[in-house]
Amino acid sequence: MIETARLVMRSWRDEDVVPFQAICSDPDVMATIGAPLDLPATRALIERVKAGEAKHGHGFWALERRDDARLIGWCGVVRGDMAPVNDKVEIGWRLARDCWGFGFATEAARGAVAWSFANLPDDEILAITWQGNARSRAVMERIGMEYCPDLDFDHPKIAVDNPLRPHVTYSLARSKWKII
Repeated sequence: MIETARLVMRSWRDEDVVPFQAICSDPDVMATIGAPLDLPATRALIERVKAGEAKHGHGFWALERRDDARLIGWCGVVRGDMAPVNDKVEIGWRLARDCWGFGFATEAARGAVAWSFANLPDDEILAITWQGNARSRAVMERIGMEYCPDLDFDHPKIAVDNPLRPHVTYSLARSKWKII
């Protein structure tokens, strides 16, 4: 479990599926990610994330507010599964629409970065997103990540004709994090 001033990142529980599905079915939340998810797809996604945590000791953790224990999304780090993040530490987040604009994503991401550099041997954390996702790119920059234009790519799991296919990559070096 990771705690920040206002947030807790923890392993997933069975009771998280329904509230997370509400987040993943919101068209605004999914606008830069892909199609909204139904309950079976959300359950399968959480099971994949839980399997990754069991294998690697980390993952995209359930994200809840400390003041009311409400599940507001996820944040954490996984081992990437495609170029340019293949087998590298990849940070990510997804928050409920009504939780945008309060600094939760930045706070959670900083917590996940601190945990990663304290617990993992990697000297770099990467993040990827659709090139037009200004909100996520802003979070990446607020936590000290730098855009790596030489690592731009077309997401291989997204259809060739889908406008969400072009992706960008950001990087944060361990040496820079110590300075921040």
